[in-house]
Amino acid sequence: MSAKNNNIRDRISVLASHLTSSSAMASEKEAALAAIPSDADAPTIFDKIINKEIPSTVVYEDDKVLAFRDITPQAPTHILIIPKVKDGLSGLSKAEERHFDILGRLLYTAKLVAKQEGLDDGFRIIINDGPKGCQSVYHIHVHLLGGRQMNWPAG
Repeated sequence: MSAKNNNIRDRISVLASHLTSSSAMASEKEAALAAIPSDADAPTIFDKIINKEIPSTVVYEDDKVLAFRDITPQAPTHILIIPKVKDGLSGLSKAEERHFDILGRLLYTAKLVAKQEGLDDGFRIIINDGPKGCQSVYHIHVHLLGGRQMNWPAG
């Protein structure tokens, strides 16, 4: 196995342990710092979810996006919305004009899912970007949080 594949496997393992355990690695900050920003098209745990290699609780799916419940929810409703094709869009800071449609699709899907989930009294959308933004998976994704009063400031 190549060093690149070992690196990818190691990162997926760290992220999987973060997603499935409440150990010291459970903090988003620690997971973000453990994640290594990688090649824009390197596979992530989200690719395994898209390919149904890792189970998830899907709440919405169409030909462009997939929305599923976060397994470590930070609110009564915590859903991740991801594009099915990354196209180099590992984070918002990597967006190019060609990503215009998918970025709009992610936000519109968040609105649809919020309505579906009964979040009529409000919700929060979060897109983490980079290590200091607490991004732990380098495949752009939107967090939809709701079901409780959000606080401000957020960070």
